[in-house]
Amino acid sequence: MMEINKKLNSVQNKTKLLERFIPKYARLPLICCLLVNTIIYSGTMWLCSDWKHYDFTLEIDRKVPFIPEFIYIYFLCYIFWVVNYIMMAHLGKESFYKFFVADIMSRFVCLFFYIVLPTTNVRPEVVGTDFSSQLVRFLYEMDKPANLFPSIHCLVSWFCYIGIRGRKEIPKWYQVFSCVVAILVFLSTQVTKQHYIVDVVGGVALAEICFWISKRSTLYIKAQQLFERTKFEEVKCKGGDLFES
Repeated sequence: MMEINKKLNSVQNKTKLLERFIPKYARLPLICCLLVNTIIYSGTMWLCSDWKHYDFTLEIDRKVPFIPEFIYIYFLCYIFWVVNYIMMAHLGKESFYKFFVADIMSRFVCLFFYIVLPTTNVRPEVVGTDFSSQLVRFLYEMDKPANLFPSIHCLVSWFCYIGIRGRKEIPKWYQVFSCVVAILVFLSTQVTKQHYIVDVVGGVALAEICFWISKRSTLYIKAQQLFERTKFEEVKCKGGDLFES
């Protein structure tokens, strides 16, 4: 009996920790954001692999130097995304669902472009033997030169900034920090030759437009009602029910 109580206490503590980390109302939507992004990016990559792809490289893109050391920013930005998306989940239901709708809306716009206008570019041959160059080669092998416009890397990074922009709950220094990190991510996509400049412009513009539409529409109400009707918000693990009974 004592062993059972210990296990139940452990479940309770983990449940409370999760609640402090990510509000219940945001958990399923955040999972949906990840799933939609993965399905659209990977699905269109597979679907359009044999289609004609267009190269929008401009003369100015060819003048941008290749700097493999920026690969660290390119990879570490995933941590930035996780932190800021969770942070936005703590800004209240209304703000979070508006952000959620903008995020999902932007991915379906990406879906449209990835199918209607598949893009590609020509990457440089990486000849260096240092760790940075090895990471770039790993990236090139892992991620094909496709689904470039608009850049999801730039789109998500800018969402991480505009989602907290002007919010009194978020310290001003962190808002500035998020803007700087987003710009560094833009730069990393250029100097690692993962994207061209038009991809950055497309990603930023798409984030701003979708966020503007979401903030001025009632779509977030429908999204919130949809998730609440699933009753996932009310579901608790058996251990949690036992503690509260």
